[in-house]
Amino acid sequence: MVPQRFAPVLSELAPLVPRFRDAGFKLFLVGGTVRDLMLDRSIDELDFDLTTDALPEQIKSLLAGWCDSLWTQGEKFGTIGAKKGDRVFEITTHRAEAYSPDSRKPDVQFSKDINEDLSRRDFTINAMALEITNESPELVDPFNGLADLMGKVLRTPLSPEVSFSDDPLRMMRAARFISGLGMIAVPELIAAVQAMADRITIVSAERIRDEFDRLIVTDRPSFGLWFLVDNGLSKHFLPELAAMQLEQDPIHRHKDVLTHTLAVVENVQRDEPCDFRITRLAALFHDVGKPKTRAIKPGKGITFYHHEAVGARMTRERMRKLRYSVQDIETVAELVALSARFHTYQMGWTDAAVRRYVRDAGAHLAELNVLTKSDCTTRNEKKVAALARRMVELEQRISDLTAREELAAMRPEMDGAQVMEFLEIKPSRHVGQALDFLMEIRIEEGLLGDQEIRKRLKSWWDLQKK
Repeated sequence: MVPQRFAPVLSELAPLVPRFRDAGFKLFLVGGTVRDLMLDRSIDELDFDLTTDALPEQIKSLLAGWCDSLWTQGEKFGTIGAKKGDRVFEITTHRAEAYSPDSRKPDVQFSKDINEDLSRRDFTINAMALEITNESPELVDPFNGLADLMGKVLRTPLSPEVSFSDDPLRMMRAARFISGLGMIAVPELIAAVQAMADRITIVSAERIRDEFDRLIVTDRPSFGLWFLVDNGLSKHFLPELAAMQLEQDPIHRHKDVLTHTLAVVENVQRDEPCDFRITRLAALFHDVGKPKTRAIKPGKGITFYHHEAVGARMTRERMRKLRYSVQDIETVAELVALSARFHTYQMGWTDAAVRRYVRDAGAHLAELNVLTKSDCTTRNEKKVAALARRMVELEQRISDLTAREELAAMRPEMDGAQVMEFLEIKPSRHVGQALDFLMEIRIEEGLLGDQEIRKRLKSWWDLQKK
């Protein structure tokens, strides 16, 4: 008996069913859609994954005239995409595929058997299908995925060695299900990951990045991140995590920097007023520079290196290797560079300090504030309360100054054209230097008015000409 919560989905699919059934083919709702329906999750925004014994050419023919649009980029892998209204459908021919040991791409073979198709799925919880071309829908669950889902057991339909050899990215996907669904991996799965971790190196950086992003936005990412570290996976694409684990963290009273870091990541909550994924990534990288820096006693003629600056550089390097977008890289790296800025203002927030903080944060002020609050992992209630008071004070000061000075659009009181006209100079490095001078006044003293700012600029220019 199919639960009532399936009814809206079956109703939405009803016009599609007779097209396949009348042509002699079977159609199954499959994978994550079935899993999430079993968990009674909302699927309003999910795409529908289906599988069939029809071949790709036949799928295209059956969809013609029904869908609003159709695409075939995945046709060589058996997948035809379609859109009907706001819903996206992916319909794939049953597969019986295997990856060669040194290949990133599958050697696709099609099958007529739904059980064979399900056997090649990543985990039993995703190896369930609902046949919808029957007179009444029927659950196909040859590997007891429903029992595993209810019992929170994570295992593979075939042996984990076969599954991970087929697609090594599944080892990372295990971390996501451990974090997102609270699953517990069976011992043989863990053993296979430990033995095969280096096989993740044949997976493209783009696929690793996308899977990592899905992990980082789960409710409890620390569970999956520890899985990646403890079983040797992270060292192949994010070795900085293991390095943080080896670094002591006396400031936050954790045995290592990684323990503190993962606590900060989880402190960033989905309902915070920020870009959730970006802020989670910034939290993950915010102390990445610590293992590369050490406190050096002054007086030795050695330059100090701030771990935030080192961390920003390391963040850029790692995110580039993972093929993150330029915008993502620069935003996360800048947040890492600014992550300790709040704590440099121990004596209160002057107007100049507030302006500088807002100017440096730029468009990422909300993310920086959330990161700063999340960086408090102490159990000392007095320290937590003190940090909260200081953050409230800062946010109030930003609000007050913004009302007076429009901090979000803070600019020098004269633009480049006005500077050139006033100083009677042509475009040159002197214009940029003048604007920097004016911006520093804007930060330190606020708005001075046209007469006073021109007087200051003239005095500065007279000194430059000497």
